[in-house]
Amino acid sequence: MEKKTLSYVTYIAAASFLILFFNSGARYAFGVALKPMISEFGTGRAGISSVFLVNMIVFAFFLIVAGKIFDRFGARPVLLVSTILLSLGLYLTSRVHSFLGLLFSYGIIAALGISGTSVPIISAIVSKWVSKSEGLIVSLSLSGNSIGQFVLVPLFGFLSQKYGWRNAYSFFAAIILVVNILLSILVIKEPNEKNRTFTESEKDLLGSYDMELSQSLKTPSMWFFMIMMFICGGGDYFVVTHLVAMATDFGISQKEATAMLGLYGLMSLLGILIAGPVADKSGCRLPIGITFILRVFLFGMIFLSKSRPSFYLFSFLFGLTHLVTAPLTPYLAGKMYGKSHLGAITGLINTVHFLGGGLMGYLGGLIFDTTGSYQLSFVVLGMMSGVAFLATSLIREKRHHV
Repeated sequence: MEKKTLSYVTYIAAASFLILFFNSGARYAFGVALKPMISEFGTGRAGISSVFLVNMIVFAFFLIVAGKIFDRFGARPVLLVSTILLSLGLYLTSRVHSFLGLLFSYGIIAALGISGTSVPIISAIVSKWVSKSEGLIVSLSLSGNSIGQFVLVPLFGFLSQKYGWRNAYSFFAAIILVVNILLSILVIKEPNEKNRTFTESEKDLLGSYDMELSQSLKTPSMWFFMIMMFICGGGDYFVVTHLVAMATDFGISQKEATAMLGLYGLMSLLGILIAGPVADKSGCRLPIGITFILRVFLFGMIFLSKSRPSFYLFSFLFGLTHLVTAPLTPYLAGKMYGKSHLGAITGLINTVHFLGGGLMGYLGGLIFDTTGSYQLSFVVLGMMSGVAFLATSLIREKRHHV
């Protein structure tokens, strides 16, 4: 029975990989469409960035709802409803001709769909199935996000240049609808806990009391965790939203800048493949702490230099850090609070993460429109990354009790 359970983990991991592969294309394509949307809708970067802000706020808060539904009813209902909403939102985005229409279609409808098909929910799905080498297996599953960004962002750029960004979004909407529904119905299901295998440390905790969300909030570690994740999201989504526009501001072609964003995604694959095994061996705080030290350096570097090599180095190394916390969030939260309420706990943590992302994605555009550059954004994010390193070091990486 153990062998059968372990073999089905492979199917869960493969399905998770594919769902995230297409989800990442839908999410990160926004940065490629930023300038074309600005030209068409007649708004500045702050205007279009505000659509992204609304998207992230709706997405972030609905993660809590999606997490609670996941805990109560399982993964399949969450994935099915979210897929329909995501595909509908992308299709409507491809058809709207007003700023308010864009705000509704991408800012609200697509955001509701993204919440249930994104990294936090998928990582919780896989985390429930595995115990041994959890960091590695979750990381392999989440690598679909990285490969999807590497493959689909340039594809979106190509389709946009040849057929327009609207048709590119329509194509993505159709593919996501078909693939996600088939995988959700045919592959995704809940694990049978009595057939799971556990590590020795987990066996010692089987009789321990798993903490609910409200109880986890009484521990200082949860608050340090959320501070770190807020800052993490701010850096992530500032970069994926503005990297293409930023690079083209300094003479790099749209095609080359889009390729940089794709390579950023490829490097994020390497990052999670390193982070998972390191976390299995040395704990989650080590790879997370290294992530923020590297970000302090990178924001300082791009503040000082805007050359083509600097943009490539920034894209490569920041990409390396982009998904480090993704597999480690349910891993670390499970260590600290148990897995019975993992959906709700990680839902809140990731809500804070994406609120940070939406805020900095918007503020980056506002700062650019106000000052004519991103320099102030680099200073703020570099300082915040230092704070995130300190918050990480204060998290107590062991089982918590009320």
